[in-house]
Amino acid sequence: MRNRFGSAAAIALMTTVSAVLLSACGPDNADSGSSAAPGATGAPGTSAPGAAVPGGGAHSGSPAPGGKKEVNGTSVANHLTISTGTKGVAMNGTVVDFGTVVRDLAWSPDGKKVVYVGESGDLMTADPDGSGKATLAKHPAGEEWSHPTWQHAAKGPSGDAVPNETERYNNIVFTAKKAGVLRLVKVPAKGGAVEDLSPHNSEGGDNASLPQPPQTGNTWANAGGQHAEIAFANTPANEVYIYDDYIRPATQDIGKGSQPALSPDARQVVFVRAVNGHDHLFTRSTEYDQKAEKDLTPSATTDFTEPAWSPDGKTVAARTPEGVDTVPADGSAAPTQVSTIVGLPVYRP
Repeated sequence: MRNRFGSAAAIALMTTVSAVLLSACGPDNADSGSSAAPGATGAPGTSAPGAAVPGGGAHSGSPAPGGKKEVNGTSVANHLTISTGTKGVAMNGTVVDFGTVVRDLAWSPDGKKVVYVGESGDLMTADPDGSGKATLAKHPAGEEWSHPTWQHAAKGPSGDAVPNETERYNNIVFTAKKAGVLRLVKVPAKGGAVEDLSPHNSEGGDNASLPQPPQTGNTWANAGGQHAEIAFANTPANEVYIYDDYIRPATQDIGKGSQPALSPDARQVVFVRAVNGHDHLFTRSTEYDQKAEKDLTPSATTDFTEPAWSPDGKTVAARTPEGVDTVPADGSAAPTQVSTIVGLPVYRP
């Protein structure tokens, strides 16, 4: 197994997690380590079916939070996209009207498809322009789905392409909530049965002595790298984990936090943690013996949540109550607001 999981015991890093918002991120909002702002009637940025498309049509140039003119902030060059829980998804400097509510949008590894939770609560796929919509899986009655991510494995341990492994890990992983219980599930990206994703450590080898990770309370899955790694958060423990079963199943405990995202090479993870009354963004290496963390937002006067990595791994975007900010992934500069559209930032590969 790759050395970053090794035989080290799970790493625990102390803190508390609180968050202000979650966007149109569906039913796991209250269970993912964050909550709506005091007095809010719903998750900020979430709009009812049929709501106006932000920045689109007659609403182009409409007021942003604070009365400012709306700034889109997305472009072909920066790859940034923003979904708001409405029919509109900001991308390429405009807003694409999908014709149906789009929640928790995520991109395929090649950037040619999107996956999202649709208006009916089912798992949907579509082309980037909103055409070619298809239902990948229908949610059972009484079960809510949210926050899908596209798991994939493009290369074997030697760095070579492994076609059979690529197909094996071509899955959509997402959160299922039933009777208040959260768990991770998966479905093949080409369609099929929905199955539980059960993070665990191998029964033999170096990881046999590590405690088994929790099976319930897991949410906010995020895939990264070339080897099907999955970062996720456990709500009851406010803990971040990384699960890897490419060679030998192992689950690494990253420490206290929520809303994790793996870098494109899976060597870094960014996550949210509350510090002095605000939600900050932290990064750390996924190498098991590298415990140092870096606060990307040490002077935060607002809340930074729902982080996402740029395709080159040099930038992290995050949602704020006023829109979307970006910050250098190495922490070399302060965050900068790039969009006044309030929603879930995701980069197109």
